[in-house]
Amino acid sequence: DMHLHFREGSMLELVAPLSAAHFAGGVIMPNLVPPVDNINRLNVYRSAVIDACRDHTFTPYMTIFFRDYNESELSTFQDQIIGVKLYPAGATTHSEGGVRSIKEVESTIKIMEEMGIPLLVHGENTDGYVMDREGLFLPTYAVLAERFPKLKIVMEHITTREAITLLDRFENLFATVTLQHLIITLDDVIGGLLNPHLFCKPIAKRPEDRDALLSAALSAHPKLMFGSDSAPHPVNDKECCGCAAGVFTAPIALPMLAELFAQNNAIDRLQTFVSDTARAVYDIAPRTKKIVLRNEAQLI
Repeated sequence: DMHLHFREGSMLELVAPLSAAHFAGGVIMPNLVPPVDNINRLNVYRSAVIDACRDHTFTPYMTIFFRDYNESELSTFQDQIIGVKLYPAGATTHSEGGVRSIKEVESTIKIMEEMGIPLLVHGENTDGYVMDREGLFLPTYAVLAERFPKLKIVMEHITTREAITLLDRFENLFATVTLQHLIITLDDVIGGLLNPHLFCKPIAKRPEDRDALLSAALSAHPKLMFGSDSAPHPVNDKECCGCAAGVFTAPIALPMLAELFAQNNAIDRLQTFVSDTARAVYDIAPRTKKIVLRNEAQLI
């Protein structure tokens, strides 16, 4: 699972084993309070994740929160992380300390390119109409891909058909997509009574966007990986005024993906979508885990 939120403390202890039960590894996001942006914080957090998953075969692939790093700092991290996660300031949960101007941080991005450290991006503008914020960010991806051609850039949790088109334009662009964005549209979130448990950032889009994402996933697009973006919140932070953004899918992500692929006669491509592509893109070799799929009812 190439995009996971585990939180800390009791929440980490609760949710991490639910991902580790089905997945052999996961990319762990760093937007905590305070963020994971120094080597001590990284080591402590990784140890906590490993301890929480101790009963399962699971490798945490750690990330650090993007800030203005120098070469010496990144050298310290280089062998400890799978990438650096860039959040536009205020785009989502605990991202207030994120980047306000890409131009101002290009020196750090250049160092990352030279060192071969991937850049993982929450690709949304923080202004503009909410349905258009991912689309407004796509030109930034194009600029980064052209200006830093040796930099591996991962467009996280893409939600639009235009993002799929952009993915095919640049050799150094890759992407993750969530379970919810393969299944729902904005109508499922607010079309009737508000469903706060389907509210996330980026928000679900139009049917044609969902269909383009699903088509790419079912065809095992060689640059598209599964990343659940499973994001747990206490129920009182979801069912309230000012609902927190995040869909929690960890317990049912793989079973629902299996059902979705089976319904579309593409079960033979599930392995590629949830494992093989990610292993190739990131050049990783998690420990082998065998999953047996059974066609039986499950109550969510």
